[in-house]
Amino acid sequence: MVHRGGRVLLVRRKFPPNIEKWAIPGGLVELGETVEHAAVREIREETGLRVEVEDLLDVQTDIHQDEKGELEYHYVLVDYLAKPKEGKVRVNQESSAWGWFTQSQALSLDTTRGTGVVLKKYFRQRPR
Repeated sequence: MVHRGGRVLLVRRKFPPNIEKWAIPGGLVELGETVEHAAVREIREETGLRVEVEDLLDVQTDIHQDEKGELEYHYVLVDYLAKPKEGKVRVNQESSAWGWFTQSQALSLDTTRGTGVVLKKYFRQRPR
């Protein structure tokens, strides 16, 4: 999760799962890549920002089933806290919008389940 001045950076997803929901920028780990490096790379690819990882924030499991109850997606979400170092925010083809959000704004958005959990944890640990 990228944060700056009491605000967090979120993107709106274009594709399933979680289409049109707000989420923390991120993605898949590539073969031979560390989880931390994947987070830095994915943030840059999705937002254009170069970031510095500060700390591990949360680890979750996210399982999605289709309408028949069959496993459709299974992710392990590793969320790091990061601060921007350089670059201007822009979205790539995976997102339709982005924004820096305050606590009240972020908690009122239609977010992915995992993003909602991490936002609550972040704002509990870092009061306004």
